[in-house]
Amino acid sequence: MNELIQTLLTIGIALGAILGGCMYLILVERKISARMQDRIGPNRVGPWGLLQPVADAVKILLKEDPSPAHVDKFLYRIAPMISVFTTLLAFSVVPFGPEGQAPWFMRFIIAPNIDIGIVFIFAITSLAVYGVILGGWASNNKYSMLGSLRASAQVVSYEIPLGMSVLGVVLLAGTLNLEQILTQQAEGGILKWNIWYQPLACLIFFTSAMAESNRLPFDLPECEQELVGGYHTEYGGLRFVMFFLGEYIHVVTVSFLISILFFGGWYFPWIATPESSYLGAWLVKIGVLLSKVAAVIIFVMLIRWTIPRFRFDQLMGLAWKVLIPLALANVVIVMTVLQFGWNRWWLPVISLGLFLMAGAMGVNAKRAEIRSRPRASRPAAWTT
Repeated sequence: MNELIQTLLTIGIALGAILGGCMYLILVERKISARMQDRIGPNRVGPWGLLQPVADAVKILLKEDPSPAHVDKFLYRIAPMISVFTTLLAFSVVPFGPEGQAPWFMRFIIAPNIDIGIVFIFAITSLAVYGVILGGWASNNKYSMLGSLRASAQVVSYEIPLGMSVLGVVLLAGTLNLEQILTQQAEGGILKWNIWYQPLACLIFFTSAMAESNRLPFDLPECEQELVGGYHTEYGGLRFVMFFLGEYIHVVTVSFLISILFFGGWYFPWIATPESSYLGAWLVKIGVLLSKVAAVIIFVMLIRWTIPRFRFDQLMGLAWKVLIPLALANVVIVMTVLQFGWNRWWLPVISLGLFLMAGAMGVNAKRAEIRSRPRASRPAAWTT
């Protein structure tokens, strides 16, 4: 019975922290976008605008939530729930603190000791696309349907490099358990962080995860300029918000995964180590992990207001022509290094070589494409 109460309290604390955190992440993103566009941003509700998320939440709850007459009622209503439920369920195997040091009333992971934790996350998050597809199809709107079709093609394509990029980390750690991967990095010190051995995998994972969560520059399923709002055209009120809540929760989960898989999780030299046993050490470790997660989230927000959206052919070409070959080559390199017992510090060197080679091949392919065009359509720099 004590374990059941502990689990329920952990779920309640994690759920409250995620939902409350997403509300204020929206405020942070609005502030960042305002600063990058030379504006002020929200500053009217509460000191420095800190109560703006509360006002937005009250407005959404009181807002009319109409259902158009031409939609499939059941699927139309359940689609946003699927998007939120799948992203929340994926967080259940993500450790958000040092296991074994949690207070008596909770754990730092909802479902501990899941030996296929990474596989579980990928399996559950891949189901989120069903919410998008059902939302577009049930809306009985051609623009919404086009957005949902593009979402399915995008997610299916980027799931491949997303999963393959983590295989290198799994091979190095010898486990799919996120807790054990984190512990191995913490016990080895900062030089055992996987970012040093798998920088290319980290880049592929981050790029693919951005596409999976429909964030700019990969927000093709909902690009307003082309599809009049995309798959959520017919949604409003709370149902509309649930789609974007699922997107933000996915961003939070991805940020936790990047911090745990590549940056040592809660470990930080001198202040947060496995040997740290001073009063409040578990709180410091949580603070370290959340700081890394916050840094990744802010980087995601900066990218949104920096890089323009890809065309759909560029989006698919990046996945199939660049990320998948690089992820496959990275897996082969890790297997080779482990099989022959080479020093692991060869991995970042080879990864850098692969990255430069892929860049050179891309430049040469673009040059060949431009030269093959009719002379009148070439850029001015190429006609001289």
